Amino acid sequence: MSPVMVVAASSTLAQPFTSWRLRASPTGKPWERSRARLRLRVRAAIVEARPSPVSNDSMKVVQVIRGRGAEDIQAEARAMSRAINASVYSPELLSNEYGSRPIKVVRRALQILIALGSFGAKLLLDQRNGVLDRNKRVRGAELRGIFTLLGPTFVKLGQGLSTRPDLCPPEYLEELSQLQDALPTFPDEEAFSCVERELGLSLDSIYSSISPSPIAAASLGQVYKAQLKYSGQVVAVKVQRPGIEEAIGLDFYLIRGLGFFINKYVDIITSDVVALIDEFARRVYQELNYVQEAQNARRFKKLYADREDILVPEIFWDYTSAKVLTMEWVDGVKLNEQVAIEKQGLKVLDLVNTGIQCSLRQLLEYGYFHADPHPGNLLATPDGKLAFLDFGMMSETPEEARFAIIGHVVHMVNRDYEAMARDYYALDFLSPDVDVAPIVPALRNFFDDALSYTVSELNFKTLVDGLGSVLYQYPFNVPAYYALILRSLTVLEGLALNADPNFKVLAASYPYFAKRLLTDPNPYLRDALIELLFKDGKFRWGRLENLLIQGRKDRDFSAKDALQPVLKLLLGPNGEELRMLVIKEAVRVTEAFVLGTVIDTYSSMPDLLRSLIFNGNGNSSGPLVLSKAEQQSLIELRNQVSRIWGLLQSSENFDPASLQPIVQVLQQPEARNLGGRVIGGITQRLAARLLQQVLRVPPTSPASAT
Repeated sequence: MSPVMVVAASSTLAQPFTSWRLRASPTGKPWERSRARLRLRVRAAIVEARPSPVSNDSMKVVQVIRGRGAEDIQAEARAMSRAINASVYSPELLSNEYGSRPIKVVRRALQILIALGSFGAKLLLDQRNGVLDRNKRVRGAELRGIFTLLGPTFVKLGQGLSTRPDLCPPEYLEELSQLQDALPTFPDEEAFSCVERELGLSLDSIYSSISPSPIAAASLGQVYKAQLKYSGQVVAVKVQRPGIEEAIGLDFYLIRGLGFFINKYVDIITSDVVALIDEFARRVYQELNYVQEAQNARRFKKLYADREDILVPEIFWDYTSAKVLTMEWVDGVKLNEQVAIEKQGLKVLDLVNTGIQCSLRQLLEYGYFHADPHPGNLLATPDGKLAFLDFGMMSETPEEARFAIIGHVVHMVNRDYEAMARDYYALDFLSPDVDVAPIVPALRNFFDDALSYTVSELNFKTLVDGLGSVLYQYPFNVPAYYALILRSLTVLEGLALNADPNFKVLAASYPYFAKRLLTDPNPYLRDALIELLFKDGKFRWGRLENLLIQGRKDRDFSAKDALQPVLKLLLGPNGEELRMLVIKEAVRVTEAFVLGTVIDTYSSMPDLLRSLIFNGNGNSSGPLVLSKAEQQSLIELRNQVSRIWGLLQSSENFDPASLQPIVQVLQQPEARNLGGRVIGGITQRLAARLLQQVLRVPPTSPASAT
């Protein structure tokens, strides 16, 4: 296994790794654990790993549990027992803690008020002088600096705001998205004491060497490079910043008090601010529990590291606790360091494409995703893999929303702005009592301009900024998962644009969407596919051809999967409307093949033979009573259908034997009935054509002037 570097920080210190032999140090007394507690923790580890019955990834996680050895599960259980007293967010406990410490509370409150009050005064002056919009960029940068000075809580708050286009204008979003977790390091002695205290072992009994100073630092902790004594494995050791719980607790106590004030006196804000603060605080407190982060990493690895181009570090459970996290060390280069990546013979765009495909699987397949994919958390390894790091902040996309997002893309492609506006109910952007009628013109104004390009040519950041402006103007409440999705893909596109200004993240994403639409049996996606392919009672063969061309670019595309779900839908009890459309289109296609063959045969005949067969009645338009335009349309339809069949046949995993289940489906009574209706329609259509041919009026020759 390759050595791995896990950098939990956004900024890396320019401190080279120097091996430092450990001196003897006092040994902390090991914790005593009863067998009963150990058994309890083992059960807890198994229960924690098991998803809810409705989860899409339930089968995969069950396989994960079966694949893990008993020793690994027990080691995780021991880590959980070490974190049993980890802090959890409780407004009641914070109130009890700081309600009796008024001096400390007032001192911190003044510090915050002075910093934010001066910023607010500048905004008022800008408004009075009529330069509020012009100074947005400058003020956004100032706010970023203020949040950094106020410490970890406000750094996290700023990062949270950077994903909320419904709360902040685009200029602020862009500035706050640059917030880094960089804070001064804390003394190494305190870090090493924390390791010994948390693990109940002396430092020299754990490591044969450890870096004398941190390799990287962040708002919540700092990272050391070490070598485990028992195995020689090189690891990253993340140690939590001392006093961080108290600092964050005090800040949230004050911020929550401000939330109550806003709920009571600020009418223009309709959201429950206290509820939003509580949700955000719970997320931050989860980041303080490193055992939780380790479990996040383990789950992420089992779901997504099955791909050979994705790397997720292993966890060393016996050396992990609530405040100490030991992971495999990853040697790699940050994804925004293009020169260094290219020196290794790698291409940034290949790595970004890997990141996009993995992100789409996270967001829309299993719904469990990395919520903080900034460049410091994405490394290019020497062997060309993309390594994901720092699993403190994770999020989940609700199952209904995963399908609604894909449907939203279909509505965008179709320019169906009324349907796009209604999608916001399913995505939980709007409450059901909000009228979407006023939103439709705003969507039309923006997307008509944006979609003057093809979808694959769209710049994702432009799309997000424009959509953000719409969200900011109307009563949207963007769910956290959706805001994080936008941020994730925007970050990846930004990295790609540094390497190639013409890169388009939507073009790279489209094969995944095409594959899901063509192969996913989910009823919502089947309806979205029908909506995309049928318009005004006609089948759009060009759309199907494009979907197949794009879908085949996805490594998981299967021609077999693209055929069977469509047939099941077609032959299902609720498929009568679709069957009528399919019968009509089947007749049209059959006519195109039959008449197209006649036209081709006629065109290939020598003039003499053609004259003999048609008794000299051949005419410039051919053997049929059809205009040139009609003939061209039939031939183009036939050729398009032939190309589509060729695309299916040429798919990498296409096997004629895979069509056997389809043959079985076609033997069902419903299929035979459908086939009979198709044959009847074809017979009627060809009979009408034949009658038209027999009764046709011979074309008249231009009359001579008399």
